[in-house]
Amino acid sequence: MNFLPTSLGTRPRLAVEVRAEGVVAARAENAAALLTAVAKADVARQAVVPGLKAGNITNRTAVAAAVRSALDQVSGKGSERGVGRDVTIVIPDGAVRVLLLDFDQLPSKPAEALPVVRFRLKKLLPFDADTAAVSYQVMSNERGAVRVLAVATPRDVLDEYEGVVTAAGYLPGAVLPSTLAALAGLDTAEAPALVVNVGSGWVTTAIVQRGILLLHRSLDLNANAEDAQGTYNSVPQTMVDEALQPGGYDRFDAEASIQSSVVEQAEMREMMTAVNAEAASDEVAQAVSVAAAYFEDTLRVSPENLLVAGTMGAERLASMVQSNGVDGFQVQEIVDPGMMQAGAMMGTVPRGWLAGVRGALKS
Repeated sequence: MNFLPTSLGTRPRLAVEVRAEGVVAARAENAAALLTAVAKADVARQAVVPGLKAGNITNRTAVAAAVRSALDQVSGKGSERGVGRDVTIVIPDGAVRVLLLDFDQLPSKPAEALPVVRFRLKKLLPFDADTAAVSYQVMSNERGAVRVLAVATPRDVLDEYEGVVTAAGYLPGAVLPSTLAALAGLDTAEAPALVVNVGSGWVTTAIVQRGILLLHRSLDLNANAEDAQGTYNSVPQTMVDEALQPGGYDRFDAEASIQSSVVEQAEMREMMTAVNAEAASDEVAQAVSVAAAYFEDTLRVSPENLLVAGTMGAERLASMVQSNGVDGFQVQEIVDPGMMQAGAMMGTVPRGWLAGVRGALKS
């Protein structure tokens, strides 16, 4: 299974990205990746929960239906099962590990190099490297130093994402992580790029120069919020039990107490949601700030543009980072209107959603 943006010209002309917020699919007639059809389908909250353990797809039927809906809209009339139904799948960054590895030397033959890369990953991955799906790409090879981009995901997690595509009646082809897919859509002749991909629960920052990845950093925004969110989630059972016991609370007092508790907990959940949203905003801004500093330290120049992928959108992200004191560059979408054919959009699809599928279709 190829996880990396190589040999793009052999890829299917259909791509689908599965995210926690929904599914987006696109078609391009050739490797120039002018999008000729684009569609989006919603999924229920928590139907997709990206992570490095099995259980990413919690509602397989619903997610498969969303994948089918989006792909059927873009695949073109007359497509028959097994004919023109190969699909490149873009999966969440939270479901993979992306690492830059340095070697003194590496065999030139992939069959010999892959075991070496896998062996190095054993100490770096929080899951079994021997059974994981692993792919690699040489970023640079000079002066006795080989820099390798490696991508790995647990096999059972990969099976979940491929499974919903198969259940939708399509054939899984290449698999790409969301941010690497978005980077594949950039013009490698352009100036170095600072990219941020923000979605539900995750933020990834990346720096690429002439097709060479210099930084890829993903953060789980939910890591510090789960305990707080779970603290206020039900009416205390002791209150209910006492209200039902003879000689317990007066029924009307008990009901009033329960209703009061429900209101208080709803208010608390609302407050915690606001607190968590503010904390996530801070973390996103901090991630951008760290990436911008790395960009300047590494390339000896400040980034002029911040390119946006994902479901947050450039306008909202710009407001978020600026309100946290991070500025000095222009925030803009990776995908511009010229990358889509007139009439390609089926329904409303924000441009940020398209970065991954467009990159998956480009070479």
